[in-house]
Amino acid sequence: MAGRLAKIFKGDLTLWVILIFLSLISLVIVYSATGKLAYREANGNTMYYLIRQVLFILVGFGIMLFLVNVLPVTLYFKISPVLIGITIFTLILAIIQYKLTGSADNKETSRSLNMPFFSFQPAELAKISLIMYAARLLSKAQRTEEELKIAFYWITGVSGVVCFLIFMSNFSTAALVFVTILILMLIARVSFKYILSLVGAGIVAVFLIYGAATAFPDSIGKAGRIATVKGRIDDFVHGDNNAVNGTTQADYARLAIFEGGVLGKGPGNSEVSNYMEAGYNDFIYAIFIEEYGFVGGAFLALLYLILLFRGVIIVRRCERTFPAFMVTGLVLLMTFQAFINMAVSVGAVPVTGQPLPWVSMGGSSMLFTAASFGVILAVSANNQKNKVLAEKSSQAEQPAVGETQNEDQAL
Repeated sequence: MAGRLAKIFKGDLTLWVILIFLSLISLVIVYSATGKLAYREANGNTMYYLIRQVLFILVGFGIMLFLVNVLPVTLYFKISPVLIGITIFTLILAIIQYKLTGSADNKETSRSLNMPFFSFQPAELAKISLIMYAARLLSKAQRTEEELKIAFYWITGVSGVVCFLIFMSNFSTAALVFVTILILMLIARVSFKYILSLVGAGIVAVFLIYGAATAFPDSIGKAGRIATVKGRIDDFVHGDNNAVNGTTQADYARLAIFEGGVLGKGPGNSEVSNYMEAGYNDFIYAIFIEEYGFVGGAFLALLYLILLFRGVIIVRRCERTFPAFMVTGLVLLMTFQAFINMAVSVGAVPVTGQPLPWVSMGGSSMLFTAASFGVILAVSANNQKNKVLAEKSSQAEQPAVGETQNEDQAL
């Protein structure tokens, strides 16, 4: 039985264990945090969102198993330029759709692309496709500094276009992707002066956006997140003006963490989630700490640190640069996103709207996270396969014991 499962669930065993723990945590905390949402949207059926989450997790595992068992790792190298083209097209299409059908009351329309039978966030596709594209260019440019310079310009240009389009609806995701690509280029030995110049340009861009936010017309503000970026930074530095009229979501998050203490209130005993609008998504870590305390919160953070550690091990075992760079980017992206979500919950950084990977309530973000895990596990499985083939080849080249003895006697 174990042998059959091992043939299906290929790749790093520790990663599969982490996924199982994260899945169990997701189910218990989403069920607990969606009580208010269930009464508002599902006629009081508190099981609705639990069943929905189970389905998303099962579909996610199906995506992972498909990527691990069916698609070869070399395919990602070939399709990465196509994925970038699809990403840019869908990002533009989402903006156009928002302009034609969106309204000020529908804040999520600009992030999502609504199709006839489903909707998804193109920014989630951009996370994976841009990392694959950058990994492709960097892997082909490892021979000379001139090749790395050319790769830097191409990656910067394409990343700039993609991140600008993402910024039109989601500044935090654009910044997250930008930083991840930056670190990936640094790891790939791109000259530090080029990286430093890009960092400087990014800092200048943020200050310009912040300083000029009030000068943009309302029409531009609705298309992008310019005013939102300035507002969230001001709220973080100077305090939220909305707190005068009542408790804000960030205040509720801090209250949940305070109420949780060391050991928490226990499963299903969260009270703060009844007052929060995003307790099942952006602030799910705070609700988890309220129920499971500092100990539970530390354990959840540890799972993401183990993910980072296993990612490093997988990268070190790669024989080729493309899968190594691809896994590096994907692991860094998920780890950064996880700790940004946690930092928002504890009030360490401004509110960003980043979900906790594989824990927050399901949607297109969860399915693309599953795809990221699937790619990482596929590279891990490929490493294991190459190791087995190398060992067999080494054994085949070694002479038999009797032959060795005869050779020694002849000498």
